[in-house]
Amino acid sequence: MLLDALRADARLAEWLRDLESGGDARVEAALPGADELPDVLLDLSVPHEDINELVALRARLADDAEAMTLLARCVARFVRDMGEIGKGWEPPPFPASTGDLGRCFPLYVFVAALPHVRAYHHRRGVPAEVSRRTLADLGRHVAVHRRRLGTGGLLFPWWIALPFHGELFQLGRLQFQRARLGQRTGRAVAEAGLGLGPGDPCLSLHIPDFRGPLSPSACERSLALAREFFARHYPDERYEVAVCHSWLLDPQLKRYLSAESNIIRFQERFEIAYAQTAPEDGVPVGFVFGDPELPVEDLPRRNSVERAVGDHLRAGGHWYGGHGWVPL
Repeated sequence: MLLDALRADARLAEWLRDLESGGDARVEAALPGADELPDVLLDLSVPHEDINELVALRARLADDAEAMTLLARCVARFVRDMGEIGKGWEPPPFPASTGDLGRCFPLYVFVAALPHVRAYHHRRGVPAEVSRRTLADLGRHVAVHRRRLGTGGLLFPWWIALPFHGELFQLGRLQFQRARLGQRTGRAVAEAGLGLGPGDPCLSLHIPDFRGPLSPSACERSLALAREFFARHYPDERYEVAVCHSWLLDPQLKRYLSAESNIIRFQERFEIAYAQTAPEDGVPVGFVFGDPELPVEDLPRRNSVERAVGDHLRAGGHWYGGHGWVPL
C-alpha cells in the first residue's frame, strides 16, 4: 500500500505527521470518475499517451482508503492559502518504493484541487482562456517528465503548485508569477530610482518550453497582456517591475549568437541586477537538450543554441544564471 512505503521513509513519515496534524480533510477532494478523467486530463494538456495509465492508476488509488484520505488532506493543505504569494504547497517527491502510484500521486492532488483553483480564478474574474492556458502547464510538465525519464509524472511538483495556487499565469508566450523583490534585485531596482526595493511586489517572468519562438513581438505582446491583466484582476496589488532569473540572461551567449537572435534581443530588455558566480551548467543542458545529465561530448549541434551551449562547455567554459529586471 502507498502509505506503508511512505511511513518506511523517515523524512516522509515526519511529513505525514505534520499533514495529519495540520490538514482539514473536510475540504472536498473528489477525483473525476474513470469516464470523466480522460476529458479533464486532456483539458489540462496531458499528453494522450499518458491518459490510459492515469485512468488505470486512478482505480488503484480509489481502492486504497488510506491513500484517498491522504489525497484529501493534501488538497486541503494546498487550497488553504489559495492565492497568497509564497504560501503554495505541494506533495514531496515520493520514493521509488511507492511505484507507479507514488510517481503519479502529485498529479492526482492537482486534479482533485482543480474545482478550488477554478473557483479562485472565477472570483478574480480571470478569463476562461487565461485559466485554461495557465492550468495547461500541468500537461506541459508531464511531457517534460516523459521526455527525460520515459514515463508520465511530474519532475517538479513544486512548480505546478504555482499556477494551481493562483500565483502564476500564462499570458501569451510568457508566464508571470506574482512575487516580491529579493534583496539583491530589490537593491538594484532601488538604485535605479524606481521607488521600489526588497520585499516590494514584482512579477517574476518565466519562459516555458513547447511554446514556439521567443520572438520580440511575442514578448512585447506578453508584457502588454501582463500590464492589463494584473491591473484588472489584482487591483489591490501594484506591479511596476518584472524580474527574470534565467540562464538565457547569461551575457556569454552574445559570444555565440547573432545580435538579431531572439535570445539576445530578449536579454537586451533587461537591466542586469547582479552577476552569479556559481556555475549552473546542467540548467541550459536540461532546457535545450531535455536532460541535464547528458554527457557534454555527446551534445548535438543541430542549431545555433545547441552549438552555443555544447561548444562552450566542450571548450571548458561554464554557464551562469542571469538576473535582470525591466520596468513595466
